[in-house]
Amino acid sequence: MIVWLNGTHGAGKTTTAVLVQQLIPGSRVFDAEKVGETLMDISPGLPETDNFQHWPPWRPLVVETARRVLDYAGGTLVMPMTVLVEEYWREIGAGLARHGVPVRHFVLHADRNTLRGRIAGDTVTGPDSPFRLRYLEPYAEAARTWLHAEAEVVDTTHLTPAQAARRIADAVAGPEPGPSGARRGGDGGRPPTGRPDA
Repeated sequence: MIVWLNGTHGAGKTTTAVLVQQLIPGSRVFDAEKVGETLMDISPGLPETDNFQHWPPWRPLVVETARRVLDYAGGTLVMPMTVLVEEYWREIGAGLARHGVPVRHFVLHADRNTLRGRIAGDTVTGPDSPFRLRYLEPYAEAARTWLHAEAEVVDTTHLTPAQAARRIADAVAGPEPGPSGARRGGDGGRPPTGRPDA
């Protein structure tokens, strides 16, 4: 199984993924950004882009790497990775489905003010990262048009990473989502009011 943690840059995916891994026995963290970094290391470089997800090899390589790790090691892969382009998400999902890999897709959501505050106070990438700020609007558009309908939304606005991780782990241990494939988490069922991940 794959537990995919989506959401915009600065939403807390990487931190939460480590905590989720600790709560799900037999799980490992696989950061698909490393696949992008491998492509970035090709010399001479691939055609210039501001986001390695736009390179067509990235999506099938993520699928192939994930399914081969699962074939080899079993268990669960926790994958923190922002994917805001619906076409790319569908390509990845279809590829995993062809290999019979089940995916639980979660979105770590927070309201815009909270996201801005987290980005401003980030001590890893530095405060007010222009890259992360640039994706606030694309995230809002994806959330409105398709992303939240395709995932189990965990509203982290008032949650610590540990609390968010517990909700995700409990959801994975519980019943499968309904026929729509999406189940909202952490909001009582109400709709939440270069480097593509971090």
